[in-house]
Amino acid sequence: MTHRLRPDGGARGSGDADREPSGVRGSGGDASGSDDDDRGSGDGGRGTPRGKSAAGAVRDAVERTLGGNDLAVVLATLGAIYLLFTLFVLVANDFEITTSTINAIASTLRLLTFFAASYAVLALALNLHWGYTGLFNIGVAGFMAVGVYTMGLLSSPPDATSGMGLGLPLPIGIIGGMVAAALVGLIAALPALRLEADYLAIVTLGLSEIIRLTMNSGQLSSWTVETFGFGTGGGSGLNLPARPTDALFEGGAGEALLATLTGMGVRRSIVVDAAYLFVVIAFVVGVYWLLSRVGASPFGRVLKAIRDDELVARSLGKDTRLFKIKVFMLGCALMGLGGILWQGSYGYVNPNSFRPIVTFYVFVAVIIGGSGSNAGSIVGSILFVGLLFEGPRQFGGIVQNAMELGDAPATFAGAVGPLTGLDPTPLLAYGLENISALQFVLLGVVLIVIIQRRPDGVLGHRTETAAAVDLGERPAAGAAPDASRDSATDAGSASGSGGDADE
Repeated sequence: MTHRLRPDGGARGSGDADREPSGVRGSGGDASGSDDDDRGSGDGGRGTPRGKSAAGAVRDAVERTLGGNDLAVVLATLGAIYLLFTLFVLVANDFEITTSTINAIASTLRLLTFFAASYAVLALALNLHWGYTGLFNIGVAGFMAVGVYTMGLLSSPPDATSGMGLGLPLPIGIIGGMVAAALVGLIAALPALRLEADYLAIVTLGLSEIIRLTMNSGQLSSWTVETFGFGTGGGSGLNLPARPTDALFEGGAGEALLATLTGMGVRRSIVVDAAYLFVVIAFVVGVYWLLSRVGASPFGRVLKAIRDDELVARSLGKDTRLFKIKVFMLGCALMGLGGILWQGSYGYVNPNSFRPIVTFYVFVAVIIGGSGSNAGSIVGSILFVGLLFEGPRQFGGIVQNAMELGDAPATFAGAVGPLTGLDPTPLLAYGLENISALQFVLLGVVLIVIIQRRPDGVLGHRTETAAAVDLGERPAAGAAPDASRDSATDAGSASGSGGDADE
């Protein structure tokens, strides 16, 4: 039995009188072939009865080509972004294929993949809160900070120059960071989950800023417990343990491989950073698998029931508050992991890395991919990083190299004034000089378009199986069921599916 669920990703209030009932597909069968996405399309309310928009037609054609395979969708999206940025680098180098150009392409693609993978872990964690349960958590950056700083305090060497730690093994530090983020999530959840969606957002945002300002406090930059010295480093930041993948190239086969590649002209940093990148990608795959299993489990189906109508879930005997606390802690632990993977690549962390804008970026990735879709969270992260996060900078650099624009005006008035003489060069130079500020304008425009035109995102339109047994696959009345499916048929009959009444 598959349900068409509401496409909007916001949290639902319990007992919404005007909530539209979900439709039920009678045929069963998941057209998308995916079992991790949980938003219905709602196309009937947006398109014409006889046709679809051009964007919808293109999307459907792509899905038919890829066969609804999540891995194929992710790889196709990543491949398209790779081609775009490869073209950017080639244009910047006048299409000269040299060792320097190849290194530039490899470095650019590695950076893109790292950012996309880091955002994917965070987007998957946020999707568990917002997409699956309807919990409007905008304190993502704070839980990231708890995970990173706890890992640093546990695993940094005791003689670190900026801040001090216990020198414990890195796996213990990572687990400790995730546990600490989960416990902070528990402390926040106990009072905050009694509130409605808007007030929960205010509480989590406030908690995130409290955490950041605490890490930035000079009073906590260093202190001593017994004979152990600790410290967050205050505004100076905290040194983190070295990446374990760096040790792979300090002897044996790893050192020989590095020598071979550097002898071919490949930069050492590209090879060493690529090893850490594969570790981050492995964590993305693991988090995706975990949350896909959670979403398909009875626990996950209760979460979706809470999201759609918490009052109904409570009336069926579910302790919705306990479910929300559990899922909030799990999501916060994964946010802590995402922060560790991200900042761990730099070997250093600063409180300013966890400003509220980071949470906003993660929300943009989830909205683009589709709230409630695990695969959509990964695709949205790739598109966000490629088109909105790094794309404008790359494009601006190409234009500046290709055109001699001269010095940019100091003010906007100075950039607009020459337009009276039909000279757009100062305005273009001013825009490229302030490309970082224009990124926020572009983000706002993209969000408005998506919310108006495609509120369920790229992959949030898919259907999902809403029960462990798909009633559409039951044998017809009077047909003898296979022995292997006797239990499934009995379960469907016991749940009041109406099979006996049909006979």
